[in-house]
Amino acid sequence: MGFLGRQSIVAALTVNGLRPSRGRRGGLASFLTGFVFNETAPQVLALTAVDAAVHLTRGRRSGARAKAGLALAGASAFGLAHMVRQSRRSAQVLADALEEGLGVDYVEQLDRVPDPADLATQVRHLARPFHFRDDAVRVISDVPYTDAGRRGHLDIYLPARQDAIEKAPVLLQVHGGAWAYGAKERQGRPLMNRMAAQGWVCVAINYRLSPRDPWPAHVVDVKRAVAWVRDHIAEHGGDPDYLAITGGSAGGHLAALTALTPGDPAYQPGFEDVDTSVQAAVPFYGVYDFAGSTGLANAIGMRDAFLGPRVMQTTWADAPDVYEAASPILRVTEDAPDFFVLHGELDSLVAVDQARLFVAELRRTSHRSVTYAELPGAQHAFDVFHSVRSDRAVEAVDRWLTWHWNTWRHGVEADSGVSPEQVSAATDERGA
Repeated sequence: MGFLGRQSIVAALTVNGLRPSRGRRGGLASFLTGFVFNETAPQVLALTAVDAAVHLTRGRRSGARAKAGLALAGASAFGLAHMVRQSRRSAQVLADALEEGLGVDYVEQLDRVPDPADLATQVRHLARPFHFRDDAVRVISDVPYTDAGRRGHLDIYLPARQDAIEKAPVLLQVHGGAWAYGAKERQGRPLMNRMAAQGWVCVAINYRLSPRDPWPAHVVDVKRAVAWVRDHIAEHGGDPDYLAITGGSAGGHLAALTALTPGDPAYQPGFEDVDTSVQAAVPFYGVYDFAGSTGLANAIGMRDAFLGPRVMQTTWADAPDVYEAASPILRVTEDAPDFFVLHGELDSLVAVDQARLFVAELRRTSHRSVTYAELPGAQHAFDVFHSVRSDRAVEAVDRWLTWHWNTWRHGVEADSGVSPEQVSAATDERGA
């Protein structure tokens, strides 16, 4: 392929990254062609500059095709530079979100202040964005937690340099994939590696998928995983009394719904009396409205065109109560746990308005803290691999989880009104 052809492709992808389609038909195509491109904008910018420089050094400056290619390269470079700036701006957006959700003095409430990745780590992640091996982490793979075969397996991430840990905080990761695809090994790796390296026990689960298994098999399995953690995580050094849950897309939906429905017998067949509560939830770009109750075109279109025929295997008209029960936005109560919700501003699969309305409902109804970060320029699945934006998001979630664990274990209710003096007093009282 010639220079003009290469630059035409880069230009088209850049336009899609900056202005993705939001429609039902075009949204999936925009996502599939955009989410990797958006997060690798620094690398693409460098390659575009090198390609243009090589073209110029070969003396190919004249001619209509050469000039058109150079013009496209210049326009793409401008757009890519803007995308890089948006990725970098996520750091400030996340910092502001933490201060708004937790209070300006939240850092003073931490026993440990998580540091940003050093320059060497940032360069390594840019050079190898899909490399997830971490010498500070060891993984126990394919532990069965149900009898569903491979779909009932989980992986446990542990700190490699600690021979024995106990009472460590636990993070449960639920993968996405439209309730029909995906696997525990393919998502959430940057966050799980970071948290496990710092002493957490992280659990990544598979669960049954549609169309083979219709709703609510997915959330039933997540709750079975919560029950497994309660019964077995102490064997691996985790604290069964403290569990945070996270996930992206369908995993974000399942994480949020699980957090909001502890003990719901409809989702706990045969284990109705098991405690399936969680202490905190961190959904990434989740689906919060199965029923279309918000009136958003994105939610109604997803309900009728995809969720009904493939996941629920019944229509909204025939079973509206099933859709409503599956909608996190309709399950919020004053007892909801603490939430940190993250969503991309340019998400073309799940409209950012779903996250905004869900957060508004949490803030209106819940008695606990609610933190919301809307990342500029971010597509769906922005955290799947290492990038400037995903690394900043992981660092922010680390801070939030560290804050939450610290307040919880010192017996202080985690909300924005907690002062450093209260934390100190609770710590002193506990140690007395």
